[in-house]
Amino acid sequence: MIVASLFIFLYNMNYQSTIDYLFTRLPMFSRIGAAAYKKDLTNTIELCTFLGDPQKKFKSIHIAGTNGKGSVSHMLAAILQTAGYKTGLYTSPHLKDFRERIRVNGEMIPEKFVIDFTETIKPIIEKTDPSFFEITVAMAFDYFAHEEVEIAVIETGLGGRLDSTNVISPELSVITNIGWDHMNMLGDTLEKIAIEKAGIIKEGVPVVIGEVLPETLPVFEMAAKEKNTALHIAEQNWQRLDSKWENLKLLVTVSNEQTETYQLDLPGIYQTRNLITVLESCRELQQGGWKINSDHIKTALSQVKKLTGLHGRWEIIRQSPLLVLDVAHNANGIEQLTKQIKQTKHKQLHIVLGIVKDKDTDQILRLLPKNAIYYFTKAQIPRALSEEELQKKAAMHQLKGNYYSTVNTALYAASLNAKKEDMIVVCGSIFLVGEISLKGIEAIWGKQDYTGEKLNFLDTLDFFH
Repeated sequence: MIVASLFIFLYNMNYQSTIDYLFTRLPMFSRIGAAAYKKDLTNTIELCTFLGDPQKKFKSIHIAGTNGKGSVSHMLAAILQTAGYKTGLYTSPHLKDFRERIRVNGEMIPEKFVIDFTETIKPIIEKTDPSFFEITVAMAFDYFAHEEVEIAVIETGLGGRLDSTNVISPELSVITNIGWDHMNMLGDTLEKIAIEKAGIIKEGVPVVIGEVLPETLPVFEMAAKEKNTALHIAEQNWQRLDSKWENLKLLVTVSNEQTETYQLDLPGIYQTRNLITVLESCRELQQGGWKINSDHIKTALSQVKKLTGLHGRWEIIRQSPLLVLDVAHNANGIEQLTKQIKQTKHKQLHIVLGIVKDKDTDQILRLLPKNAIYYFTKAQIPRALSEEELQKKAAMHQLKGNYYSTVNTALYAASLNAKKEDMIVVCGSIFLVGEISLKGIEAIWGKQDYTGEKLNFLDTLDFFH
């Protein structure tokens, strides 16, 4: 028994040291921002060549966009999985565990594979000095090839044209929408951002665009023409007839050739837009010979969180007071979030807010409601805007509140002020949501969430960590 415990301890330490190596040895965008962004595919191609080009050993769907690409990726993966296909899923960043980024049929990549892969790849890491993202993309491709997945849903990290994932030859390319984000790297106009996202469109590969703007439609039309492929605009082909909440589920009725109602376990009203993109994508996959039917789609959409582990999208943790976690972190995301807040019954609004430095902070703050009580904080990463500076910037937009050094202390302060009829929303950064402590929530409100189940996507960090 002692020997077995020692083995497990040493094994866990080995995995932790591997993760520490990846996080500290490699330039990581979530920590340092633009300095980690490699503006070509040279390293990714070299890594894949070293590994025997694993990206050529499975079929894929490639997904880009300013907002919604994570939700769309998880929805499509859930549908393919439900249809009986062995399905890989690569997304970023992660909330709690690095392994969330790489899944097969919803199960995270094993720790042993992460350890072994890293040992194998170390020589080329020392030679080429790749970024963290480049290594994780190569790891995902190698794992999917190893597991012999039938199809993998691949989410871009940043942009599209020069994104490390853009070495695949997919069955379908999907671009959810174009909005203002990462302008320092992708361009300072919507047209320039669209050009970067359109870089995932491949010769003869059908492309689905979720939503278009007058500035972006010509970009996509030109890219599709140059690549000799058909362009399918989801919002032009589907009509949203109705949406409502029922038992913490979102019921959406849409029409194409016929009218259907879908029940989503992702209750954010903005998911109605993502649903349209997903349905158009499924129609294209069906045209391509993938055996997906209406029952697969409806079943999968009702349990995306269970099937794929997606969290942080209008995630309702408590009901009294209403506690919501949302990873909205740019102007478009915050705009959708504020619409959801307006449609959600509550008395006083409390917002725990943290933003990273390279976002358009003023644009985000301009959109947030002025009648809320704010708790300004930061994620524990170098990119985070300090809580004091965020408070000062917010004051210029008539947003008032105190500041706190961690999201958990900010949440605790909000809990002391919030009445049962109030609502607390944590938003502004994916990394902020990722640092929320289950132990802290349990200390405030007890050990159960609204369904009576453990909040297994949150960790057990010390409350004031």
